[in-house]
Amino acid sequence: MTDPIKNRRFHMLVMPHLNSAFNLACWLTRSRHDAEDLVQEASLRAFRFFDGFHGDDARAWLLTIVRNTFYTWYQENHAQQQNTLFDEEFHSLDTTDAVDMHYRDNNPEKLLLRKDSERQLQQGLAALPLEFREVMVMRELEDLSYKQIAGIVGIPIGTVMSRLGRGRKLLAKILAPANQGE
Repeated sequence: MTDPIKNRRFHMLVMPHLNSAFNLACWLTRSRHDAEDLVQEASLRAFRFFDGFHGDDARAWLLTIVRNTFYTWYQENHAQQQNTLFDEEFHSLDTTDAVDMHYRDNNPEKLLLRKDSERQLQQGLAALPLEFREVMVMRELEDLSYKQIAGIVGIPIGTVMSRLGRGRKLLAKILAPANQGE
């Protein structure tokens, strides 16, 4: 493949999925800065090996590279990773979200309760063990199919379903103490 054709195909097929790649990287690394570095590295790897891409699902292919890049990074920085805290500023929802546009007419109490519930959910997801968090993010936030997740993670579809089920149960347990006061 010639360079101009490769560049054009890469920009057309892969670049539209950088937001998904960044979202996954943020949830895996729990750090906006590390996620930026990770997506940059994954993008470079994707471009370098783009000649080998012959599929029709560039999003799943890129997310696989992001995930693999994360695990390489994680092994190299494992001690540092254990000390990384949840980034409240990054994981809080922006008030200019389209979702907030819908709720602008609501009263302040309802808006505050909704924001608090979203914050608790974000923190609950962040507290999940990595193997559950990654499949939950891919399914619930990135809306990938079980088959796509299985391909990205390299596990059978049944294992994806099992991890999702167990992840949802763990998330419910994590959120249960917060919900008992309501």
